[in-house]
This record gives sequence, structure tokens and C-alpha cells, in this order.
Amino acid sequence: MSPRTTGVAPRTAPRTPPTVDLHAATVVDSPLLTDGSVDAVAVQVAPRRPGDDALQPRSGTPQAAARYGVDLAELAERAGLTGAAGEAFTVHLPLPVGSSVVLPWAGLPPRIVLVGVGDESPTALRRAGAALARATRGLRRVAATVGAQTHDDDAAAARAARAVAEGYLLAAYTLPRMAAEPASPAQAPADLVLLGRDGPAVREAVTTAATGAAATWLVRDLANTPSNVKNPAWMADRARHLGSKAGLDVEVLGPRELAAGGFGGILAVGGGSASTPRLVRVSYTPVDGDGRHVVVVGKGITYDTGGLSIKPREAMVPMKTDMAGSAVALATVLAAAQAQVPHRVTAVLPLAENHVGAASYRPGDVVTIHGGTTVEIANTDAEGRLVLADALAWADATLDPDVLIDVATLTGAATLGLGRQHAALYGTDDALVAGLSAAGERTGELVWHMPLVAEYEEAVRSSVADLRHVPEDRRIGGGSITAALFLRRFVGQRRWAHLDIAGPARSTSDKHEVTEGATGYGARLLLEYLGSLD
Repeated sequence: MSPRTTGVAPRTAPRTPPTVDLHAATVVDSPLLTDGSVDAVAVQVAPRRPGDDALQPRSGTPQAAARYGVDLAELAERAGLTGAAGEAFTVHLPLPVGSSVVLPWAGLPPRIVLVGVGDESPTALRRAGAALARATRGLRRVAATVGAQTHDDDAAAARAARAVAEGYLLAAYTLPRMAAEPASPAQAPADLVLLGRDGPAVREAVTTAATGAAATWLVRDLANTPSNVKNPAWMADRARHLGSKAGLDVEVLGPRELAAGGFGGILAVGGGSASTPRLVRVSYTPVDGDGRHVVVVGKGITYDTGGLSIKPREAMVPMKTDMAGSAVALATVLAAAQAQVPHRVTAVLPLAENHVGAASYRPGDVVTIHGGTTVEIANTDAEGRLVLADALAWADATLDPDVLIDVATLTGAATLGLGRQHAALYGTDDALVAGLSAAGERTGELVWHMPLVAEYEEAVRSSVADLRHVPEDRRIGGGSITAALFLRRFVGQRRWAHLDIAGPARSTSDKHEVTEGATGYGARLLLEYLGSLD
């Protein structure tokens, strides 16, 4: 059988977020406000203090009110704003009637956006940035004082600028269209200028935000691509193209090499599809290669029907995003190279389509994972841990990682237990778990440390093979835990962490910096971890 074809041409390059620039001038003295290049000015308001009856203006808001000759506090009150993070209200200033009328805002941008900044924490400022992005779609350029504080030291100013830029860039994303009609210009994001901020620390912080946002956009674009376009060969080609363009070392194993290497899990899962599986390695080595070697393995199921253990129709709808882990791994190594992190980073992408066909693997089969471990199949819809097992065993045997991390939309149990705000984090090393947890707090991509419960080991025991990949006894429960216990069998003695991102990897609607569809969760978290790794 030959792979399915499509009349829709795949994109050859990732989309890029809008730009974020810095301008040392304030809203009072910035020439940007009179040169016609800015369509809106965004200023910030905070909630009332206890005992006060008015919103709190923040740096730039009183100055904007004076320059425009408008009582912005009264407008905010009239609009019903509370100052909470994520609020935004646009004031459209009227044009004069007649040539003899001169309004105070003549020559200034015709819009003022009032943005709530809440408690001004990084989380609140990310939400403020996101609200600003959505309020200014379709404009060319926006100048903002959001997140600027005259009393901040350099470090605090950098944190604030990064948070605003992150929220803005992440929320500026829109779902890619494969349609005859182009996207509406009203959906195009505006470029952002942060007023009243400059200096090396702030510039570095905004660059970090832009790198992380671009990585997240790439994950979203890849995961949102329809599966009639995105099969394992397509993903391998994307990885090869992007990796080679970045000067990275890329290796792709096709069906013949996978068979010769004993990758029984990937071959079994991909056997029922007309689109044959792949295994991809993308490696970045810094000029000074004295750092650690971090290997990120990402689950790459380009579509998941469940195989013979077929899913209900509703559960199949979002399954084009079941390769989000592989997209995170690829985006992480590309961003690490762009940021020139001092550590070697390798992404490993096991890619397969879990379909129904004459060669589908079956419940009751026994497959042999790379390295010789045999696994009894109990549910063909638990395919992710099989392709991960092959990739983890191969990484342990051939790549000699100091740190081994896998990322996967693995279990519905993780979503049931933790919802859609946290990923389930498992690990064999306390420092690694702490580092990932701290990185999650700083980026807003939150994790929850879960236990590897020794008493649940019986769930992966088999009477006919070395391991069983799902529990025979449903009373054990803890589906995310038992999946992690299974994966641990393939990492040797490496420092290992497992991120089950089934919950936060997808969203049914826009909310703050999270966008509908694939969220891109995980790329910024791992990039932040790499930046903090000693």
C-alpha cells in the first residue's frame, strides 16, 4: 500500500510570531506616538487597594492621560474594569468634525487600550500581555507601558518585560488555515513596542521570551497540521529540513533500519498504517561541548485511532495532536541551538500512525523492544508507551545521556487526575525533578510531581513476556503511574524524567496565553530547564 496523498500543500517553513521591540522613551517623550507608525497605546491599571474606591494607575497611565487630555481612570471605571490580570478595554478616540476643531489627541494614535495587570506577578503580566494581543489583532503596531514600573530594579524589570512579551507572543498565535480563502487581516497580530524599557537585562529577557514563543508556535503548527498531511514521513522530513537548516546533525531511520535494529514497538504500532514509521534523531552540540548531554524523547503518534482497540469517534477528533511530544522535542533542540545553551541536546522522535489494517498488531501479541525486552500487548490504544520504550532503550544504549527526559500525551488518567493546567511529572532523580518543577513555575507551564509507587509494579508483570504494558487487574488504577513504571524499565540507570502532558497539550478554547487546539505546552518549560542546568 502507498501512503495517502492530499491536495493540500504542506508548509515549508514555520510561521514566526510578531516582533517585540524596546524603546527607552516613555509615553510622554516617545516620538513613536507622533510618527504615524503606532496604531494604539496600551496602558496599565491595577485593582483597588483596600479602603480605596478607585483603580490604581501604574507607570505610564497618568502620563498618557495628561498627554491625551483624557481621564483614563474615569474611562476604566465606566468600562467596568477591575484591574484584574487579563482584562482589556479599547478606547476608540473620535475624529473631529470640521477642519477648525483641534482635539487634544490630534496626531496621536487613535486608540488607547486599558489593560489590567492584577498583582503584577509574572503570571498576571503574562495574562496582561495575552489580553493585549487579542485586543489589538489587525493593527500594525502597538506601544505599551504594560509591565513597566519606575521603581523596579534591573532584574525585576527584566522579569516583567519577559512575562508581558511571552503572554503577548503566545496569545498572538492563530490556528493555521488550509483553505481557499486567506486568513482575515483582522486576525493578524500587531508588532509590540515596550515603552520606557531598555538595557542589557531587559533585552536579554525579551529575546528569551521570543525564542520560547517561536518554539511554542512551531509545536502548535506541527501538532495542528491535519493528519492527512502529517504522517511519519512528513514529520521526519520537517525534522530533517529544520534541523539541517539550523546546522544540526539529523539521522532518520526508516522501516528497513528499524527492522534491522529490533525496534519492535515502533514497527508494531505502525504496522497497520499505509504510512510507514520512522525514528528521527536531531542533535545540537555547542561550540564548547563541556556541558551535560540532555536527550529529549517525544512521542510521535501522527494519528491515533486506537488500533484494533479502537477509540470512540469523539475521542479520535483531537488525535492529530497525539504527536505533540515529538514536536516539543524537536522545537526544544532547535531553540537550544538558537539560544546557544552550553549543553548538548538531542531530540529523539519515534514516529508512527496507530491505524487499523491487515497488519495491525493485536491484543495478546508479544513484541520485542530494542535491546531484547519482550512486551505482552493488552490494549493497542496504549501505543505511546511502546514507541517510547523503543526510543528510550535506544537512547540509553547509544547516546550516553546525562539526563533523559521523555514527553508524551500519554494517558487520559493524567488528565483525570490533574486537569489541564498541570502535566504529570515522574522522575528517578530529585535534582532533575526539582529543576523541571522550578522551570515550570517560571514559565507558567506547570507540573505536578507524581510518585512511582513500588506497590504498583505488579501492573507491568506478565506471565508470557518480560513485561505487560497495561495492567491486567483494573483494580490497581493509577493509569498514569503504571505507564511511568513501564517506561522506567527502559532507561537503564540514567537520570530520567517523564512528562505526561495529555492534559495541558490540548485546549478547547483560548484562555490567556493558551490557544485553542494544540497549546505547545512543554517547549518553554524544557528550554528554561536547559538554561538553568549547571
